[in-house]
Amino acid sequence: MLRKLRLTLAVVFFVCITLLFLDFTGTVHAWFGWMARMQFLPAVLAVNVGVVLALLLLTLVCGRVYCSVICPLGVMQDIAGWLGGRTKKRRRRFTYSPEKRWLRLGVLTLFVIALLAGVGSFVALLAPYSAFGRIAQNLFAPFYAWGNNALAYLAERADSYAFYETGVWLKSLPTFLIALATLVILFILAWRNGRTYCNTLCPVGTVLGYVARFSWFKPVIDTGKCNACGLCSRSCKASCIDFKNHRIDYTRCVACMDCLDVCRQGAITYGHKPAPLRAPLRTETLQAAEAPAPAGAAEGTRTTFSRRSFLSAAGLAVGSAALAQEMKVDGGFATIIDKQVPHRATPIVPPGALSAANFAQHCTACQLCVSVCPNEVLRPSTDLMKLMQPEMSYERGYCRPECTKCADVCPAGAIHPITTADKSATQIGHAVWIRKNCIPLTDGQECGNCARHCPTGAITMVPSEPSRPDSRRIPVVDTERCIGCGACENLCPARPFSAIYVEGHVRHRTV
Repeated sequence: MLRKLRLTLAVVFFVCITLLFLDFTGTVHAWFGWMARMQFLPAVLAVNVGVVLALLLLTLVCGRVYCSVICPLGVMQDIAGWLGGRTKKRRRRFTYSPEKRWLRLGVLTLFVIALLAGVGSFVALLAPYSAFGRIAQNLFAPFYAWGNNALAYLAERADSYAFYETGVWLKSLPTFLIALATLVILFILAWRNGRTYCNTLCPVGTVLGYVARFSWFKPVIDTGKCNACGLCSRSCKASCIDFKNHRIDYTRCVACMDCLDVCRQGAITYGHKPAPLRAPLRTETLQAAEAPAPAGAAEGTRTTFSRRSFLSAAGLAVGSAALAQEMKVDGGFATIIDKQVPHRATPIVPPGALSAANFAQHCTACQLCVSVCPNEVLRPSTDLMKLMQPEMSYERGYCRPECTKCADVCPAGAIHPITTADKSATQIGHAVWIRKNCIPLTDGQECGNCARHCPTGAITMVPSEPSRPDSRRIPVVDTERCIGCGACENLCPARPFSAIYVEGHVRHRTV
């Protein structure tokens, strides 16, 4: 019963959280957005004390339920492990292995140092919720969008507009490759060995694991009923049940309840048993008169666990590549050259981020804001220090003043909630005019596109030659009124580089 309840809740959480990354309309967040805010690391970074205390209390009472139910990456590994055990030969394929404490604590220490130092790329690689978000946004979302576009095509033929087409494009090649490599590595590990990542590399799993040592309810082995058949150990995806010595490593147990389901003797129950303050490194032979001796064990012998060497080598080559987009045709004759990304001395971060430093320290690169951005402005950064963290660019659209979706969905406090009125008064950057690219001067044609579409009226067209009022008019930017929305850059007809672009601000201010 407990296992079925756990599986039901895990499926609900997994499906709903996955939909958060697939739904490009942002409407799903109205119902299930709270599930993203329940993730442990985003709650810590957002200083969401209530959620953090609730998760810690849940772990103290019930064990690592978070890892087996709430964490989408953990549930995804369970799916991979279930697929790997579909054949009868591989169904009971796991085995007990001692804890590699040095590796778990070493990775956790490096993770905390990187978090405090603002090395967002390393934090993003190991954060479990963020890793799943990148997988869902880069690998699952395109198929979802293609399915939606197929329905939109069919609906249009039936004179219905219940669906509308959305663009499917590669936002960042390095982030795509990292998401693909993460999926392949985790799938292989889970297929072969179950929860290897959760119990060796995951920093959230390590923190909650050592809290779970003192949990009130946990799987307990009744030595009077156990016949040392080993079914529980061979079914334990966390490799934490030492059936020969009737011991469970509760720091690695994810409370999946699989051991309760497979035990034919009813020797394992989910109840209360005081945990030792220190996990023993040596185990003595059981000397209880009423308990059956484990098979192959000699009375009075002493067993010492030898520490296995663990070597891990991972290399990930990521390189920048030009993004191939389909050519657009104007009137069926002239091809329109795609816009190129201008060089920005300071990257642009969304309104509500407060500053580039605040954004970098809190963002876990989960890509949730990227997935819901309707204007295709947000895309992952390729900067090594902020790799995979979103930044803004205006080649495909601009940041419309009435849109606050990225601030509405961010669970980590990297983008604070903001109203449309506050957004219209928040300066995230300012426009810079490039004289050599401006069409009135290069082609001798009147333009003024940037001034016509500026929502704040920060751009004014003036004569290019002050002494000749009838000369071609060029834009002048009032940097005190410009909010950096990018409408001028996006709608500038100059190709391949716009004649006006937005330079980001390190710290946002109110205009």
